[in-house]
Amino acid sequence: MHPFNSGCPCCLPRGGQSRRQFLCTTAAGVAAAPAFAAAMIGEAQAQPKPQAGRPILIKGGCVLSLDSAVGDFEQADVLIEGKKISAVKPNISAPNAQVIDATKCVVMPGFVDTHRHMWEGFLRNSLPDGSLADYIALIQKKFGANYVPEDCYIANLISTLGCIDVGVTTVLDWSHIQNSPEHTDACIKGLRESGVRSVFAYGYPQTASGNWKDAPKQKYPGDIARLRKQYFNSDDQLVTLALASPGGAPADLVQIWKAARDVGARITIHVGVGEFGRNALLEKIHAIEPLKSDTTYVHACTLNDTEWKLIRDSGGTVSMASYVEKLMGHGNPPIQKMLDLGMRPSLSVDVETSVPNDFFNQMRSIYSQQKDEVWERKLSGDKNPPKFLTVREVLEFATVEGTRANGLDKKVGTLTPGKEADVILLRHDMLNVMPMNNAVGAVVTSMGPQNVDTVLIAGKIVKRNGKLVGVDMNRLTRLAEAAKARVYKAAGVPDKRV
Repeated sequence: MHPFNSGCPCCLPRGGQSRRQFLCTTAAGVAAAPAFAAAMIGEAQAQPKPQAGRPILIKGGCVLSLDSAVGDFEQADVLIEGKKISAVKPNISAPNAQVIDATKCVVMPGFVDTHRHMWEGFLRNSLPDGSLADYIALIQKKFGANYVPEDCYIANLISTLGCIDVGVTTVLDWSHIQNSPEHTDACIKGLRESGVRSVFAYGYPQTASGNWKDAPKQKYPGDIARLRKQYFNSDDQLVTLALASPGGAPADLVQIWKAARDVGARITIHVGVGEFGRNALLEKIHAIEPLKSDTTYVHACTLNDTEWKLIRDSGGTVSMASYVEKLMGHGNPPIQKMLDLGMRPSLSVDVETSVPNDFFNQMRSIYSQQKDEVWERKLSGDKNPPKFLTVREVLEFATVEGTRANGLDKKVGTLTPGKEADVILLRHDMLNVMPMNNAVGAVVTSMGPQNVDTVLIAGKIVKRNGKLVGVDMNRLTRLAEAAKARVYKAAGVPDKRV
């Protein structure tokens, strides 16, 4: 048996396109398992829950590795030993492994979010019609200013478990709720308890005035040194450290960023947001100290051309939250600007107060916007418009580019032997997808949270058969409702659901 290859005559059905190319839209020269392998394995729902300590064999799925050296497969296996992927290919023999049947699933890396305010976890859908100004007035100045540490823990736990549920295996917690060191510790506790891979981006406080320096117990940014020593003394852990930077005077920001770099933490900052972002901030910072590759710029909708070139030339990364940006008035998401400069974005949810928590919506939002911009140029008579994005590129934004912006690309983001096993199984036998004709297209254009069957993080199964593993939903509900009621009362906001 030989691998499927577009140059092999016996693999070409009528029309000249291989079955593998048609289904998986993959790189050339990768293999597929025989079709009869599916019949050798039982239904996924009938599989026993894998036990700790034994290898895990994900068997017979349509595998999108997103690693060009490994390739994609119409049907193949993924072997996981300990925390890491040890093999990705058809017909793996692992007699001692526990088998997860993936014959009705797309198997791929988990989604990677590069900017989400996790402390708003129990404030979901509290501001569905709001602008950025509404968000600042209600969510930050009223709710955030009245948070107690326990609220941070509960919100982070709910939001991170929500990530796992929808197939987001890595998330950067843009945590600007550091009203006190106790708030900070509570946020980290929630992240750790959830089991999600996360980057804790230590940020500034929320206050009723809107000036973070007014918080009486805040120790920003100096407390980052304590965090590094107390919680993040190793990079070989699920939760790692970054710094979430405020805006402000360029000289002040240079000093804040130094506190991050002194402890080896990456930096993330909101820039180019609405009219506030038309201030040439990055030019002013660069004049004091050159921009570096350790920084992720969030939104970037209203930056000037010089600032864009500074980001590109410094090797910086960009996080786009196009759903929020279009909804709340940040400006037009700069997807085409990035593509024109030879750059690629990562994606993020941003605020669950106003938008869904899943990445299927995020991918479709950015994909449709770029297509719309190109069509508009064509309709306006442009004879040389930009190229259309492909679904493959958008899927890479949601995975590979996310790990790069989070500084984790050597550890996760592709199904590559040697990397840690952050893997999701997406069912394609459901009515919103079946029959699947193109795997990448199905993930980007048709699937939703209901298709997320199984999630593994660092080789540990955290969702199986559509259910989170080991999560007490009754407890979570009680905690969420109590925290919500407490915060609404403290903020003086009526707690009405209709």
